Amino acid sequence: MSPLRRLVLSLSLVSGVLVAGILGYLLLGFGFLNSLYQTVITISTVGFVEVEEFGAAEKYFTIVLIVAGFSTVVFAVGQVVEFVVEGHLQRTFGRRRMDRTIAHMSGHVVLCGWGRVGQAFAGYLRPNEQLVVVDSDPARLATCPYPHVLGNATDDGSLSAAGLDRCGTLIAALATDADNLFVVLSARAVNDAVFIVARARADSTAEKMIRAGADRVVNPHELGGSRMAALVAQPHVAEFVDVVMHEGGIEFQLAEVELPAGSPLVGRTLGGAHLRASTGALVLAMRNTDGSFTTNPSSDTPLEDGQILIAIGTESQLAQLRAATSEERGLTPGGGPAR
Repeated sequence: MSPLRRLVLSLSLVSGVLVAGILGYLLLGFGFLNSLYQTVITISTVGFVEVEEFGAAEKYFTIVLIVAGFSTVVFAVGQVVEFVVEGHLQRTFGRRRMDRTIAHMSGHVVLCGWGRVGQAFAGYLRPNEQLVVVDSDPARLATCPYPHVLGNATDDGSLSAAGLDRCGTLIAALATDADNLFVVLSARAVNDAVFIVARARADSTAEKMIRAGADRVVNPHELGGSRMAALVAQPHVAEFVDVVMHEGGIEFQLAEVELPAGSPLVGRTLGGAHLRASTGALVLAMRNTDGSFTTNPSSDTPLEDGQILIAIGTESQLAQLRAATSEERGLTPGGGPAR
């Protein structure tokens, strides 16, 4: 039983003895005020005189009430001291503040699993990204700096507490493929619009996760092998991409910018939009609405609704590119979330 439940139980026992004492004295012919007063001085053992004449029945009942009341009061005091001294009170209020914080989140990221993969993922988050972690190990969550939910991520209640119905992205990074597959199924059933990235060890499981509703499936072992191969074959290229994507050691960054519906650029060609001249950012590739890529696009490549521009540039140049895609017709700069 948790410390909070033991505290509630002890206080409930004291309340029960108090009510039983009042009812007992009422049945013995005392008035309500005298019954309440006699019960309180009996349970607290302050030693005041009886408010009315006691016969044998009153004395026997008072003996039982003293034993029961003293035992429950001592138990309750012990639970209160333990709850406060051991920090349970602070953790309880902290948990409630965290729950309120999560309840006000929307479009955030839900990370299932605070293991090595989950912690590595959190390390690459953008500074303004909201994250809620779900994990069943309290020792691991003790080191988590983000709002979190202690519970099994395969449990719908834990996912609901993390704001699954309002989140924009869910990361299934649990230890086993079976658990990740279950999380994908549960998440897709609750939130049809959420973008799901799942971890998988086996190729066969990866296919099942896609069928279950995952948008992307990542095999850490396969990625590790491909990275080592890239470092052997083209070490400078691999390290350049790492620095641009993750380390921020140079001025340039890689970013993706979505062309929203109604963008002033839609219907023009890449050359006709003059993005390179007006923003300074260089478009390296484009992802089309059918999922295919156009790499090193030519100047006559048409711009269409929903395309993703993959560009390189400084932070200010990329910001200008995002603004250029949505600066007219009342659109919000950035054009909405890119996938």
